[in-house]
Amino acid sequence: MELKRGKLVRFNSDDKKHKERLWGATEPPALKPSNLLPLGKNRIAETFRIGGSKVFPEDHEPWRKRILDPGSEIVLKWNRVFIVSCLVALFVDPLYFYLPSVIENTGSSCVRTDLTLRIVVTFLRTIADIFYLLHLIIKFRTAYVAPSSRVFGRGELVMDPKKIARRYVRSDFFIDFIATLPLPQMVIWFIIPATRSPQTDHKNNALALIVLLQYIPRLYLIFPLSSQIIKATGVLGAAWYLLSVDRYTTCWKSFCKKEHNSENCFLYLDCSYLNIELRKIWANSTNVFSSCDPTNDDISFKYGIFENAVKKHVVSSSFIPKYLYCLWWGLQQLRYDLVFP
Repeated sequence: MELKRGKLVRFNSDDKKHKERLWGATEPPALKPSNLLPLGKNRIAETFRIGGSKVFPEDHEPWRKRILDPGSEIVLKWNRVFIVSCLVALFVDPLYFYLPSVIENTGSSCVRTDLTLRIVVTFLRTIADIFYLLHLIIKFRTAYVAPSSRVFGRGELVMDPKKIARRYVRSDFFIDFIATLPLPQMVIWFIIPATRSPQTDHKNNALALIVLLQYIPRLYLIFPLSSQIIKATGVLGAAWYLLSVDRYTTCWKSFCKKEHNSENCFLYLDCSYLNIELRKIWANSTNVFSSCDPTNDDISFKYGIFENAVKKHVVSSSFIPKYLYCLWWGLQQLRYDLVFP
């Protein structure tokens, strides 16, 4: 009995000293399955965790040189954040269509650009562009699974930055790059003001084309959700509003061509000439606006599906009422599509 006790005490003592030599402490850390691997395999599979993400290079590497694991927590969280930012951006882009606005006075009207809305939309769009830029940078630093290793399980991750960049450039880089460019901001702040002239077209076709061209790659980034997003975000109603303004001004221009001094007529359609005395004299003598009044049943010009926007003064309303009305109009079209697909 005493011999057994001695062996028991000696075992605990030796074991304690042995553990102190290994860990430098009386209490060893908990064993994990990775600790049981051979040293070589441990070193290959070694990663460190920052915010729940797996990053492959050594600790002394700066963040800009680290490669992210595509299955790590930080990449998955970023993808969720980016999807939300994409949805917000799809709601922001149609707001560009509301920039042209009509000012209706008694017997006279003109077209202007809403400066306050232009500033707000530019700010929101720039914030959205920053998220697209960050997404583009992150994709340059995210590893991918080598196609040749996809046999069983996950496969081998390619962590070479040059190979990652080469593969990204050959696949989705140009779509992401086009979606990131601040093209609408450049159009409304630099291109349109620089090209103003008496013959400048008030349709804003350039702005509409740029916004729609960028809308396509942005929809592609969240393609599984895009089937109903176009209508739900209000782009239908916004496009209907822009075309309504276009239709209204087209009527003005058609009657301007019949006037003796058609050049001044085109010039006076811009609200920047609204307070000029010669413009006031012209407005009292012209029949352009009375000939385009949709409440007059005798007019020869037809507005078609845009009649309500002109007759109910949606084109000259403040932003909130016209946005809600156009959104309601777009949702009506969505309802008709669901009932009569």
